[in-house]
Amino acid sequence: MRVEIVRAADRASKSQSQGGIAIAVEPGEILLDAAERAGVPIPFGCRTGACSTCTGKLRSGEIEHVRAPRALKERHLRTGYVLTCIATPTTDCRLEVGPDVQAELLENPWK
Repeated sequence: MRVEIVRAADRASKSQSQGGIAIAVEPGEILLDAAERAGVPIPFGCRTGACSTCTGKLRSGEIEHVRAPRALKERHLRTGYVLTCIATPTTDCRLEVGPDVQAELLENPWK
């Protein structure tokens, strides 16, 4: 599989077709593990799907979580959020990552 990783901080200054880092992901390999192997840093915490630090936004392609993504609500899953620490791609993908993506999940009750 080929996964293109785009930093969320770059999305305002680069088009969809620029700024990504392509990495190879072996069949059944976890996205976070593949990124680390390729030298692409992705924030993470627990590696079990419980904390949401590694959240990414799937822009194209398909993934499967190898266990229930406890840190994501159903509405997050429906809108394309994935936990890179427990996700494996089933097709070529484009994924947006970084602290800005994880921050999108948190709702500010004071707004």
